[in-house]
Amino acid sequence: MAPEAHRQALRLVDRSPSITGAEIVAELVPPPQFEHASFESYRPDLNFPSQLEAVERLNSFAAAWRSQRPSGFFSRTRKPKDDLPGIYLDGGFGVGKTHLLAALWHTAPGPKYFGTFIEYTALVGALGYANTVKQLRGAKLICIDEFELDDPGDTMVMTRLLGELVASGTRVAATSNTPPNSLGEGRFAAVDFLREIQAMSANFETVRIDGLDYRRRDAAGNAVAVPDESLRHMVGTLLGRGSRVTEDGFGALIRHLGTVHPSKYIKMISAIDVIALTDVFLLTDQTDALRLVAFIDRVYDAEIPIIASGLPLGEVFDAEMMAGGYRKKYLRAQSRMVALTTGELPPHAE
Repeated sequence: MAPEAHRQALRLVDRSPSITGAEIVAELVPPPQFEHASFESYRPDLNFPSQLEAVERLNSFAAAWRSQRPSGFFSRTRKPKDDLPGIYLDGGFGVGKTHLLAALWHTAPGPKYFGTFIEYTALVGALGYANTVKQLRGAKLICIDEFELDDPGDTMVMTRLLGELVASGTRVAATSNTPPNSLGEGRFAAVDFLREIQAMSANFETVRIDGLDYRRRDAAGNAVAVPDESLRHMVGTLLGRGSRVTEDGFGALIRHLGTVHPSKYIKMISAIDVIALTDVFLLTDQTDALRLVAFIDRVYDAEIPIIASGLPLGEVFDAEMMAGGYRKKYLRAQSRMVALTTGELPPHAE
Protein backbone atom coordinates (compact mmCIF):
# COMPACT_ATOMS: atom_id res chain seq x y z
CA MET A 1 0.00 0.00 0.00
CA ALA A 2 1.29 3.47 -0.88
CA PRO A 3 2.72 5.52 2.04
CA GLU A 4 0.21 8.35 1.48
CA ALA A 5 -2.62 5.99 2.43
CA HIS A 6 -1.25 5.95 5.97
CA ARG A 7 -0.89 9.71 6.55
CA GLN A 8 -4.20 10.05 8.33
CA ALA A 9 -4.75 8.31 11.64
CA LEU A 10 -7.92 6.29 12.10
CA ARG A 11 -10.45 7.17 14.81
CA LEU A 12 -12.02 4.77 17.30
CA VAL A 13 -15.07 7.03 17.53
CA ASP A 14 -15.83 6.20 13.89
CA ARG A 15 -16.14 2.51 14.75
CA SER A 16 -19.54 1.19 15.86
CA PRO A 17 -19.28 -2.54 15.20
CA SER A 18 -22.03 -5.11 15.46
CA ILE A 19 -21.45 -8.60 16.78
CA THR A 20 -23.36 -11.86 16.37
CA GLY A 21 -23.75 -14.80 18.70
CA ALA A 22 -21.61 -16.91 16.39
CA GLU A 23 -18.82 -14.31 16.52
CA ILE A 24 -18.94 -14.23 20.31
CA VAL A 25 -18.70 -18.04 20.47
CA ALA A 26 -15.75 -17.99 18.08
CA GLU A 27 -13.96 -15.56 20.40
CA LEU A 28 -14.43 -17.71 23.52
CA VAL A 29 -10.76 -18.67 23.66
CA PRO A 30 -7.89 -17.25 25.75
CA PRO A 31 -6.47 -13.85 24.72
CA PRO A 32 -3.49 -13.93 22.32
CA GLN A 33 -0.86 -13.44 25.04
CA PHE A 34 -2.11 -16.63 26.72
CA GLU A 35 -2.28 -18.72 23.54
CA HIS A 36 0.53 -20.94 24.83
CA ALA A 37 0.01 -20.53 28.57
CA SER A 38 0.87 -23.61 30.61
CA PHE A 39 1.46 -24.53 34.22
CA GLU A 40 5.16 -24.89 33.37
CA SER A 41 5.42 -21.39 31.88
CA TYR A 42 3.80 -19.72 34.88
CA ARG A 43 6.40 -17.71 36.79
CA PRO A 44 5.49 -17.86 40.48
CA ASP A 45 6.85 -15.36 42.94
CA LEU A 46 8.62 -17.62 45.43
CA ASN A 47 8.00 -15.07 48.17
CA PHE A 48 4.35 -16.13 48.04
CA PRO A 49 3.97 -19.93 48.47
CA SER A 50 0.27 -19.77 47.58
CA GLN A 51 1.24 -19.25 43.92
CA LEU A 52 2.97 -22.64 43.68
CA GLU A 53 0.16 -24.19 45.71
CA ALA A 54 -2.34 -22.83 43.16
CA VAL A 55 -0.41 -24.50 40.35
CA GLU A 56 -0.52 -27.78 42.26
CA ARG A 57 -4.22 -27.50 42.90
CA LEU A 58 -5.08 -26.66 39.30
CA ASN A 59 -2.91 -29.47 38.00
CA SER A 60 -4.80 -31.83 40.28
CA PHE A 61 -8.14 -30.41 39.10
CA ALA A 62 -7.02 -31.03 35.51
CA ALA A 63 -6.02 -34.61 36.37
CA ALA A 64 -9.70 -35.58 36.25
CA TRP A 65 -9.38 -35.38 32.45
CA ARG A 66 -6.31 -37.59 32.38
CA SER A 67 -6.03 -41.34 32.61
CA GLN A 68 -4.02 -41.10 35.81
CA ARG A 69 -3.25 -38.68 38.59
CA PRO A 70 -0.18 -36.44 38.26
CA SER A 71 3.15 -37.78 39.33
CA GLY A 72 6.36 -36.25 40.62
CA PHE A 73 6.15 -32.79 42.15
CA PHE A 74 2.42 -32.46 41.61
CA SER A 75 1.67 -35.79 43.29
CA ARG A 76 2.27 -34.14 46.65
CA THR A 77 -0.91 -32.14 46.40
CA ARG A 78 -3.76 -33.02 48.69
CA LYS A 79 -6.55 -35.23 47.43
CA PRO A 80 -8.65 -33.14 45.01
CA LYS A 81 -12.18 -32.23 45.94
CA ASP A 82 -13.77 -34.24 43.15
CA ASP A 83 -17.24 -33.58 44.51
CA LEU A 84 -16.95 -29.89 43.60
CA PRO A 85 -17.41 -29.13 39.88
CA GLY A 86 -15.77 -25.73 40.04
CA ILE A 87 -12.57 -24.03 41.08
CA TYR A 88 -12.30 -20.34 41.88
CA LEU A 89 -9.01 -18.41 41.74
CA ASP A 90 -9.15 -15.53 44.18
CA GLY A 91 -6.38 -12.98 44.30
CA GLY A 92 -5.30 -9.47 43.49
CA PHE A 93 -4.56 -8.17 40.03
CA GLY A 94 -1.28 -9.15 38.40
CA VAL A 95 -0.67 -12.42 40.29
CA GLY A 96 -1.20 -14.60 37.21
CA LYS A 97 -4.82 -15.73 37.64
CA THR A 98 -5.62 -15.38 33.93
CA HIS A 99 -2.42 -17.24 32.97
CA LEU A 100 -3.37 -20.15 35.21
CA LEU A 101 -6.97 -20.12 33.99
CA ALA A 102 -5.74 -20.26 30.39
CA ALA A 103 -3.30 -23.05 31.28
CA LEU A 104 -6.18 -25.06 32.70
CA TRP A 105 -8.21 -24.40 29.53
CA HIS A 106 -5.36 -25.65 27.35
CA THR A 107 -5.17 -28.81 29.46
CA ALA A 108 -8.87 -29.65 29.16
CA PRO A 109 -10.36 -31.66 26.31
CA GLY A 110 -12.96 -30.02 24.09
CA PRO A 111 -15.50 -28.71 23.71
CA LYS A 112 -14.41 -25.90 26.02
CA TYR A 113 -14.88 -22.15 26.30
CA PHE A 114 -12.88 -19.26 27.76
CA GLY A 115 -14.32 -15.78 28.12
CA THR A 116 -14.95 -12.82 30.35
CA PHE A 117 -18.14 -12.45 32.32
CA ILE A 118 -19.19 -9.69 29.90
CA GLU A 119 -18.76 -12.00 26.92
CA TYR A 120 -20.98 -14.69 28.42
CA THR A 121 -23.73 -12.23 29.31
CA ALA A 122 -23.44 -10.74 25.81
CA LEU A 123 -23.85 -14.25 24.38
CA VAL A 124 -27.09 -14.63 26.31
CA GLY A 125 -28.19 -11.29 24.92
CA ALA A 126 -27.35 -12.32 21.36
CA LEU A 127 -28.65 -15.90 21.36
CA GLY A 128 -31.23 -15.85 24.13
CA TYR A 129 -30.96 -17.89 27.31
CA ALA A 130 -32.22 -21.22 25.96
CA ASN A 131 -29.96 -21.15 22.90
CA THR A 132 -26.98 -20.17 25.05
CA VAL A 133 -27.57 -23.22 27.25
CA LYS A 134 -27.84 -25.33 24.10
CA GLN A 135 -24.60 -23.85 22.72
CA LEU A 136 -22.60 -24.41 25.90
CA ARG A 137 -24.14 -27.69 27.03
CA GLY A 138 -21.73 -30.59 26.71
CA ALA A 139 -18.64 -28.44 27.32
CA LYS A 140 -16.02 -30.18 29.40
CA LEU A 141 -14.86 -26.85 30.84
CA ILE A 142 -16.08 -23.27 30.94
CA CYS A 143 -13.60 -20.64 32.08
CA ILE A 144 -14.90 -17.26 33.27
CA ASP A 145 -12.25 -14.58 33.70
CA GLU A 146 -12.97 -11.66 36.04
CA PHE A 147 -16.38 -12.72 37.29
CA GLU A 148 -18.48 -9.57 37.67
CA LEU A 149 -21.57 -8.88 39.76
CA ASP A 150 -22.21 -5.24 38.92
CA ASP A 151 -25.73 -5.88 37.64
CA PRO A 152 -28.19 -7.94 39.71
CA GLY A 153 -29.96 -9.17 36.57
CA ASP A 154 -26.71 -10.47 35.06
CA THR A 155 -25.90 -12.12 38.38
CA MET A 156 -29.14 -14.08 38.34
CA VAL A 157 -28.72 -15.08 34.68
CA MET A 158 -25.18 -16.35 35.21
CA THR A 159 -26.12 -18.16 38.40
CA ARG A 160 -28.92 -19.95 36.60
CA LEU A 161 -26.77 -20.68 33.54
CA LEU A 162 -23.93 -22.14 35.58
CA GLY A 163 -26.37 -24.19 37.61
CA GLU A 164 -27.82 -25.82 34.49
CA LEU A 165 -24.43 -26.48 32.93
CA VAL A 166 -22.90 -27.92 36.09
CA ALA A 167 -25.92 -30.19 36.49
CA SER A 168 -25.24 -31.55 32.99
CA GLY A 169 -21.62 -32.39 33.81
CA THR A 170 -19.71 -29.26 32.83
CA ARG A 171 -16.86 -28.16 35.06
CA VAL A 172 -16.29 -24.47 35.69
CA ALA A 173 -13.21 -22.42 36.53
CA ALA A 174 -13.35 -18.72 37.32
CA THR A 175 -11.26 -15.81 38.52
CA SER A 176 -12.09 -12.68 40.43
CA ASN A 177 -10.44 -10.18 42.73
CA THR A 178 -12.94 -11.04 45.47
CA PRO A 179 -13.89 -14.36 47.10
CA PRO A 180 -17.16 -15.75 45.67
CA ASN A 181 -19.14 -15.54 48.91
CA SER A 182 -18.55 -11.80 49.16
CA LEU A 183 -18.73 -10.73 45.53
CA GLY A 184 -21.81 -8.59 46.06
CA GLU A 185 -20.60 -6.68 49.09
CA GLY A 186 -20.41 -2.95 48.62
CA ARG A 187 -22.32 -3.06 45.35
CA PHE A 188 -25.91 -4.00 46.11
CA ALA A 189 -27.54 -5.17 49.33
CA ALA A 190 -30.59 -7.18 48.25
CA VAL A 191 -30.76 -10.30 50.39
CA ASP A 192 -32.13 -12.36 47.51
CA PHE A 193 -29.11 -11.61 45.36
CA LEU A 194 -26.69 -12.39 48.18
CA ARG A 195 -28.48 -15.70 48.63
CA GLU A 196 -27.95 -16.41 44.93
CA ILE A 197 -24.26 -15.61 45.23
CA GLN A 198 -23.84 -17.93 48.21
CA ALA A 199 -25.62 -20.77 46.45
CA MET A 200 -23.35 -20.35 43.45
CA SER A 201 -20.18 -20.17 45.50
CA ALA A 202 -20.98 -23.53 47.09
CA ASN A 203 -20.10 -25.13 43.74
CA PHE A 204 -16.52 -23.90 43.89
CA GLU A 205 -13.38 -24.69 45.79
CA THR A 206 -11.71 -21.35 46.41
CA VAL A 207 -7.97 -21.18 45.78
CA ARG A 208 -6.31 -18.08 47.17
CA ILE A 209 -3.35 -16.59 45.26
CA ASP A 210 -1.35 -13.95 47.10
CA GLY A 211 1.37 -11.81 45.59
CA LEU A 212 2.44 -8.55 44.00
CA ASP A 213 1.34 -7.28 40.61
CA TYR A 214 3.91 -8.77 38.21
CA ARG A 215 3.47 -5.79 35.88
CA ARG A 216 4.94 -3.58 38.63
CA ARG A 217 7.73 -5.89 39.81
CA ASP A 218 10.33 -4.25 37.57
CA ALA A 219 8.60 -0.96 36.77
CA ALA A 220 8.18 2.39 38.42
CA GLY A 221 4.44 1.88 38.50
CA ASN A 222 3.40 5.03 36.66
CA ALA A 223 1.55 5.39 33.38
CA VAL A 224 3.40 7.66 30.96
CA ALA A 225 1.93 10.85 29.51
CA VAL A 226 3.69 12.75 26.71
CA PRO A 227 3.34 16.37 25.52
CA ASP A 228 0.86 16.94 22.67
CA GLU A 229 3.68 17.83 20.28
CA SER A 230 5.49 14.58 21.08
CA LEU A 231 2.29 12.59 20.61
CA ARG A 232 1.70 14.13 17.18
CA HIS A 233 5.29 13.41 16.18
CA MET A 234 5.05 9.78 17.35
CA VAL A 235 1.75 9.26 15.53
CA GLY A 236 3.23 10.72 12.34
CA THR A 237 6.30 8.49 12.61
CA LEU A 238 4.18 5.39 13.17
CA LEU A 239 1.95 6.24 10.21
CA GLY A 240 5.07 6.68 8.09
CA ARG A 241 6.13 3.17 9.08
CA GLY A 242 2.80 1.82 7.89
CA SER A 243 1.43 1.17 11.37
CA ARG A 244 -2.32 1.22 11.88
CA VAL A 245 -2.83 3.98 14.43
CA THR A 246 -5.95 5.53 15.92
CA GLU A 247 -5.99 9.03 17.39
CA ASP A 248 -8.90 10.25 19.49
CA GLY A 249 -9.63 12.86 22.09
CA PHE A 250 -10.09 11.18 25.46
CA GLY A 251 -13.44 12.84 26.07
CA ALA A 252 -14.74 11.86 22.64
CA LEU A 253 -13.70 8.25 23.22
CA ILE A 254 -15.40 8.12 26.63
CA ARG A 255 -18.62 9.44 25.10
CA HIS A 256 -18.40 6.94 22.24
CA LEU A 257 -17.89 4.01 24.60
CA GLY A 258 -21.31 4.82 26.01
CA THR A 259 -22.87 4.10 22.61
CA VAL A 260 -21.22 0.69 22.12
CA HIS A 261 -21.91 -2.44 24.18
CA PRO A 262 -18.76 -3.59 26.01
CA SER A 263 -18.95 -6.96 24.24
CA LYS A 264 -18.19 -5.06 21.00
CA TYR A 265 -15.10 -3.25 22.25
CA ILE A 266 -12.91 -6.06 20.96
CA LYS A 267 -14.12 -5.36 17.40
CA MET A 268 -13.60 -1.64 17.88
CA ILE A 269 -9.88 -2.21 18.27
CA SER A 270 -9.55 -4.94 15.65
CA ALA A 271 -6.52 -4.61 13.35
CA ILE A 272 -5.09 -1.66 15.32
CA ASP A 273 -1.38 -1.46 16.17
CA VAL A 274 -1.28 1.61 18.42
CA ILE A 275 -3.91 3.76 20.18
CA ALA A 276 -3.22 7.46 20.70
CA LEU A 277 -5.37 9.47 23.15
CA THR A 278 -5.14 13.24 23.55
CA ASP A 279 -6.11 15.47 26.47
CA VAL A 280 -6.69 12.75 29.06
CA PHE A 281 -8.52 14.15 32.10
CA LEU A 282 -9.83 13.08 35.51
CA LEU A 283 -13.06 11.08 35.39
CA THR A 284 -15.75 11.93 37.92
CA ASP A 285 -18.64 9.86 36.55
CA GLN A 286 -18.54 6.24 37.66
CA THR A 287 -20.41 4.95 34.61
CA ASP A 288 -17.79 6.49 32.35
CA ALA A 289 -15.03 5.04 34.53
CA LEU A 290 -16.45 1.51 34.41
CA ARG A 291 -16.74 1.70 30.62
CA LEU A 292 -13.09 2.71 30.45
CA VAL A 293 -12.19 -0.27 32.65
CA ALA A 294 -13.98 -2.64 30.26
CA PHE A 295 -12.30 -1.00 27.27
CA ILE A 296 -8.83 -1.20 28.81
CA ASP A 297 -9.41 -4.89 29.55
CA ARG A 298 -9.91 -5.52 25.83
CA VAL A 299 -6.94 -3.35 24.82
CA TYR A 300 -4.77 -5.22 27.31
CA ASP A 301 -5.93 -8.59 25.99
CA ALA A 302 -5.08 -7.45 22.46
CA GLU A 303 -1.67 -6.14 23.63
CA ILE A 304 -2.10 -2.76 21.92
CA PRO A 305 0.28 -0.01 23.15
CA ILE A 306 -1.22 3.35 24.13
CA ILE A 307 0.31 6.81 23.67
CA ALA A 308 -1.46 9.49 25.69
CA SER A 309 -1.20 13.17 26.46
CA GLY A 310 -2.72 15.11 29.33
CA LEU A 311 -3.23 13.42 32.68
CA PRO A 312 -1.38 10.08 33.01
CA LEU A 313 -3.95 7.33 32.39
CA GLY A 314 -3.16 5.71 35.72
CA GLU A 315 -4.55 8.80 37.46
CA VAL A 316 -7.93 9.14 35.70
CA PHE A 317 -10.06 7.68 38.53
CA ASP A 318 -10.95 10.19 41.25
CA ALA A 319 -10.44 9.62 44.99
CA GLU A 320 -14.09 8.77 45.62
CA MET A 321 -13.97 6.00 43.03
CA MET A 322 -10.74 4.61 44.44
CA ALA A 323 -12.34 4.36 47.87
CA GLY A 324 -15.62 2.83 46.69
CA GLY A 325 -17.04 -0.59 45.93
CA TYR A 326 -15.32 -0.84 42.56
CA ARG A 327 -11.86 -0.05 43.91
CA LYS A 328 -10.38 -3.38 42.79
CA LYS A 329 -11.62 -2.88 39.25
CA TYR A 330 -9.97 0.52 39.08
CA LEU A 331 -6.74 -0.80 40.54
CA ARG A 332 -6.70 -3.56 37.92
CA ALA A 333 -7.28 -1.02 35.15
CA GLN A 334 -4.52 1.21 36.56
CA SER A 335 -2.16 -1.75 36.54
CA ARG A 336 -2.98 -2.53 32.93
CA MET A 337 -2.66 1.07 31.80
CA VAL A 338 0.78 1.23 33.42
CA ALA A 339 1.74 -1.80 31.35
CA LEU A 340 0.22 -0.42 28.12
CA THR A 341 1.25 3.22 28.04
CA THR A 342 4.55 4.21 26.57
CA GLY A 343 6.49 7.42 26.11
CA GLU A 344 8.54 5.93 23.29
CA LEU A 345 7.76 4.59 19.87
CA PRO A 346 6.47 1.00 20.18
CA PRO A 347 9.16 -1.16 18.55
CA HIS A 348 6.90 -3.68 16.82
CA ALA A 349 3.89 -1.57 15.90
CA GLU A 350 4.00 -2.09 12.17
